[in-house]
Amino acid sequence: APIPIPTLAEAINEPCVNRDKERASQPMPNFRSTPGNRHNMPLAFWSAWTLTSRPRRIALLVDDAQEEYRPYAEPIIPNLVKLTQAFRARGAPIMWSAWSRHYKDGISNAMDRWYGPDGLRVHEPENACYIFDGDAGMRPLKEIAPTADELAAGCFYHSHMLDMFWEFRPDGKSYLDEKLKDAGIDTVVISGLWTDECILATSYAALSRGYDVVVARDAVGTATAHQESALTIIGGTCGVVLRTDEITKYMHVDFVEGLKRAVKGLMNPDGRKDNT
Repeated sequence: APIPIPTLAEAINEPCVNRDKERASQPMPNFRSTPGNRHNMPLAFWSAWTLTSRPRRIALLVDDAQEEYRPYAEPIIPNLVKLTQAFRARGAPIMWSAWSRHYKDGISNAMDRWYGPDGLRVHEPENACYIFDGDAGMRPLKEIAPTADELAAGCFYHSHMLDMFWEFRPDGKSYLDEKLKDAGIDTVVISGLWTDECILATSYAALSRGYDVVVARDAVGTATAHQESALTIIGGTCGVVLRTDEITKYMHVDFVEGLKRAVKGLMNPDGRKDNT
């Protein structure tokens, strides 16, 4: 039988694991309403934490920043370089993905249906479900390419779905998630392409798996008109959106490495603390 769910009034008077009951009665500093409107809407929320809120175990995700997308990536390449340099300087992990769906891959799923079967004229391709330049198009941008050691460590892989976590090992576990868990990571900084597809999807996937999410505002890009809308949604629902210079300053000056499993557990797929 389902476990009964208490009301807030009932729960607040009982012991609650992983809850700060003193703080529970305080107003949210990361909330805003619109008094006078129906139900005080629109409401607004933003992250209760900042990068310096606690020691962290942090990794950089470079999402589909590949040669095929160079025309869309050119404005953000200098900031991608700054991020990769800052993370390497602190010995923090970096993971690269490359979008690898192509016309002959034989996959037929919801993404193919959404984009449809058209727009694949060889000299004027339009259908963004697929890459057009083969292996050359899947290479990471040369300015931020992984080193030989990073390649040998499995830090670069091909992706087939919008979120970077949706690539699986033979045992069915997420390739990226297991890499991050092995390093004890609890915070990810997301960069790359496209903001309104892969960056947005990866942000929600990371949150669902228990990671604090940071998106580098000026180190993500897209070919569509939805850049700012996507960043607004991320900042208002699942992550913290910062400039590259804010992130690199944190890595160079303010970064304090945390202990493994201090806030993110390994026993549950949602990353909850292992004491629950």
